[in-house]
Amino acid sequence: MMRIDLHCHSEASHDCCTPLTSFPARCAARGINVQAITDHNEVWGAQKLQTLAQGSGLTVIVGEEISSRDGELIGLFLNEKIPPGLSAEETVAAIRAQGGLVLLPHGFDPLKRWRLNPEALEQLADNIDIIETFNARISRPHWNRVAVRWAETHQRLQSAGSDAHTLGQVGDAWVQTPQRPICGPSDLLQALREGTVMGHWTHPAWAFVLKMWDFARPRRSPPA
Repeated sequence: MMRIDLHCHSEASHDCCTPLTSFPARCAARGINVQAITDHNEVWGAQKLQTLAQGSGLTVIVGEEISSRDGELIGLFLNEKIPPGLSAEETVAAIRAQGGLVLLPHGFDPLKRWRLNPEALEQLADNIDIIETFNARISRPHWNRVAVRWAETHQRLQSAGSDAHTLGQVGDAWVQTPQRPICGPSDLLQALREGTVMGHWTHPAWAFVLKMWDFARPRRSPPA
């Protein structure tokens, strides 16, 4: 079996300082075989990690958590950055133009300031490929269950995301699925069809403490 995490942040996000160089070892320690890096409105971190992870056994999916005017959407298998500030419909079109997949993250938690608004969700329901039904940093587990019901009603594939903003949170959520290479969107979709969503929820107060501690830690200078 293998583990896939489709929502995670790195030092390329404005609100995270996890070094890209730490991911291969951390993912190996947590049993994550496929890691999507979905930084806020950036793809350079994911692209750099693809290079850093070569030969490590870790498959890296280039993603982006995009701040549309209507709320956040994740694009997977991107080649270049999609700018923030587009409408949700324009954002989906931009993801599609790159041959990518559209994932809805933590979309049912009212405490997530940038969740996709209900009107946009209704309008785009047929254009979302994957629903994140386990987010390890959701405000209450109830909202993950709401996401499950929506995904089942609309017959959408389900995924899990650690939504890690610290190194310690990497690997907190995953889809467990039979081992296979993930070389593109069709491989991932098939893996999700055969997978089981799993994970460990972190209370938001504790997640905030972990993030503040992570930012406060002294950093070692990178090797020359």
